[in-house]
Amino acid sequence: MLQTALIHSTAVIHPRAQIHSSVKVGPYAVIGEKVSIGKDTEIGSHVVLDGHTEIGQRNRIFTGAAIGLEPQDLKYDGSESLVSIGDDNNIREYVTINRPTRFGEITRLGNGSLLMAYSHVAHNCVIQDNVIIANSVALAGHVHIEANVRISGLVGIHQFVHIGRHAMVGGMSRIERDVPPYMMVEGNPSRVRGLNQVGLKRSGIGDLESGRVYDGLKQAYRLLYRSGLTFSEALDKLDSVANNEYVQHLHRFLVASQRDGRRGVIPGRHISRS
Repeated sequence: MLQTALIHSTAVIHPRAQIHSSVKVGPYAVIGEKVSIGKDTEIGSHVVLDGHTEIGQRNRIFTGAAIGLEPQDLKYDGSESLVSIGDDNNIREYVTINRPTRFGEITRLGNGSLLMAYSHVAHNCVIQDNVIIANSVALAGHVHIEANVRISGLVGIHQFVHIGRHAMVGGMSRIERDVPPYMMVEGNPSRVRGLNQVGLKRSGIGDLESGRVYDGLKQAYRLLYRSGLTFSEALDKLDSVANNEYVQHLHRFLVASQRDGRRGVIPGRHISRS
C-alpha cells in the first residue's frame, strides 16, 4: 500500500491490507494483512488491527485499541475467524475486541456505538446498533447485546448472557444471567429494579404519541415483577396481553431465555423463579 499524507510515516501496514484512501492512520499503528478499513475511518496512534478484521466507514478508533487479536480461549487452534465492525462507531482508548474461537465464526459490532476506554469484548460477542458501553466493562465470550443498550462502568458480564434492547445496566453490577429488554438492572447479585424509563423516553417510546406502547410495557413490568405470579404464570398472562411489538419482543426474549443453552433471566425483587 502506498503511503499518503493521511498515514503517519511510523505506521506499519501490511501491503495486502485493504485501506480506503480517505482513512487516517496515526503514529505507530500496526495493521495486518487481512484487515480492511472503509472510508473516512480514523485509526489512532499505537492501535493494533490484526486477523481477519473488517471495519466499515466513519469509525474512530483511539489510542492503543487492539482489535482482531487471538481470543483469550485455550480452545483456540489458530483457525481463521472474523471480526466485523460496522459504521460510525467510537472505540476509545485501549479497548480490546477479540476474534472468535472457531473457523467461520464472527465477533460483531454494529453501527453507531460507543465503547469507552478499557472495555473488553471477548470472542464470539455480538453487539447490535447504538449501544453505549462505559469504562472498564468486561464482556466474556458469546455475550449478545441488543440495540440501544446502556451499560455503566466496571460491569462484569458472564459468558453466553443476552441483554435485551433498551436495557440499562447499573455500574459495578455482576451480570450472570439474561437482562430483559426495557428493564433497569443493578447490583451484586443483580436484580431488575424497574423499567428503564429514562432510556425509553429518550428513545421516543415514552412520548405521548407512543403512550399506549409505554403503558403496555408498564403493564408487562407489573405482571412480571409486582403481581405475585410465578414466572410461568406471568409469562402465560403476558402472552395474552402482548398488544404491541415491544411487549411481544419482551415475551419472546423471556421464553427464549428459558431454553436449553441459555442462562435464564435475572429476577426482580418480588418474582418467583419457579
